[in-house]
Amino acid sequence: MITRLMCSSAALAVALAVPHALPLAAQSRATATNVPTIAWEAVPHFFTNPPGIYTGENMGIATNSRGGVYIYHRANETRLFEYSARGAFVREIGRGNYGFAFAHSVRVDAEDNIWAVDEGTDTLVKFSPAGAILLTIGRRPDPVAAMSNMPGGGTYHGRNEKYRFGRPTDVAFDQQGNVFVADGYFDARVVKYDRSGRFLTAAGTRGNGPLQFDTPHSIATDFQGNVYVGDRGNARVQVLDNDLNWKASYTNVGNPWAVCVSGGPGPKNPGKQFLYVSNSWPDNASAAAAETTGEVYKMELDGTIVGSFGRAGKADGEFATLHQMDCRNPDVIYTAEITGWRSQKILLKARTAPSSPFDALLGRR
Repeated sequence: MITRLMCSSAALAVALAVPHALPLAAQSRATATNVPTIAWEAVPHFFTNPPGIYTGENMGIATNSRGGVYIYHRANETRLFEYSARGAFVREIGRGNYGFAFAHSVRVDAEDNIWAVDEGTDTLVKFSPAGAILLTIGRRPDPVAAMSNMPGGGTYHGRNEKYRFGRPTDVAFDQQGNVFVADGYFDARVVKYDRSGRFLTAAGTRGNGPLQFDTPHSIATDFQGNVYVGDRGNARVQVLDNDLNWKASYTNVGNPWAVCVSGGPGPKNPGKQFLYVSNSWPDNASAAAAETTGEVYKMELDGTIVGSFGRAGKADGEFATLHQMDCRNPDVIYTAEITGWRSQKILLKARTAPSSPFDALLGRR
């Protein structure tokens, strides 16, 4: 259904690791019907690490213009790894910096700068391609105050401050280099900054109406500057214009944990773009939810569904709480998965066909 507009602190990490103080809507079955299945396959064991190097919960994944891949993950500490285009470990970036505590997402801009979004420090950290810190937006909560934020503590505040966040979730960029932040668990808005980090505007309140959010969990932009927000708790994608005015809502693809627009962040026009939306298997790994979630939808930017691929599970090519996607190449999808402690490289094939009960029985993808 499409609705259109008609006119590292240990105490902090423990506190954030517990279930959210605000109840989120249960992950739901998507309402879209007669969706064609897109054939897909995983590249087995694509990412390789040196002995003794591991990833924990893979929260964020992004590619640069040369095909390199960044994985932002939660292990005993929050860490950011870089891999080659062939999946080989290259280096670690930013270890021990004050902006890392509880990873949430990572993105790469048109100049190949790497942006890490950390919900534990309420901070965005911009790294150069060489790994130097260029910019931060947000401010880490006072460590002394955080000591009292015991498990179960922390609540929605909706304070809507220019340079403070409430557990931000994701970041995106337009062709002018403006920065769009999804904020977050303890706020309910999208914030726009210029390329130097100067506040421009913000939009959104908590609720379920147009331009209201219940956990804006993921964000992406297209070449025209439109903004796509995964409004997870409200089970929809909201589309905004570049000034953050509401344009449309896509309400038939479940609860979007991750959204992605193909073509990369620019600066060249990528031509036809697609929107990808993940109705992810929840991170409690519920067996019941696995039957009705886990798929990813490929959509036209106007909300028309092209097809879907994937299912919940931990085998190669299945998705174990897909938390973020990279879709720079519309036929190559990189996934970051929480409960699988992994990322995957997924190849989409040209053939699409109506889904059938026999597909699962025959193991077709």
